[in-house]
Amino acid sequence: MVDKKEKKGIWLGRRDFLTKMGWGGFLLSVGGSLLGVLRYFFPRVLFEPSPVFKAGFPDEYPVNTVSDRWKKDYRVWIIRTEAGFYALSAICTHLGCTPIWLNAEDKFKCPCHGSGFRRSGKNYEGPAPRPLERFKIILAEDGQIIVDRSNKFLSEKGEWDKPEAFLSYTT
Repeated sequence: MVDKKEKKGIWLGRRDFLTKMGWGGFLLSVGGSLLGVLRYFFPRVLFEPSPVFKAGFPDEYPVNTVSDRWKKDYRVWIIRTEAGFYALSAICTHLGCTPIWLNAEDKFKCPCHGSGFRRSGKNYEGPAPRPLERFKIILAEDGQIIVDRSNKFLSEKGEWDKPEAFLSYTT
């Protein structure tokens, strides 16, 4: 007569298979729950650089120039006029591309869809629906220019006339 254990070989019986599947499912659900609890202790946080940065001293910027020194890192242009400074967003208001400053033509030109902006940030050609945004710009106690990208000023709301949208400075 053949022993039942020999007859099974490597195959499991139905009862053994269902028992092992039950325990496997239980262990998977407990493991998944433990992973969820551990994930709770490490929340999803997006670490971004500070929107406030020091842009150097006013004397570093020649009068009547557009500085693209901060375009790559912060997507900001700093424009110096005879009366002072303002900080323009280097993000096109059409689709978020980065325009290029064309010094010879005295304008910003978006390479994606051809929007054109004057030195002031006003849009005058292309599909851009509104002017570029300005950022808060102030002078720190140590004499450096501080730009705060979290405070935006919109031309269409008449906010460009606010004191923090323009830094008065004469040498």
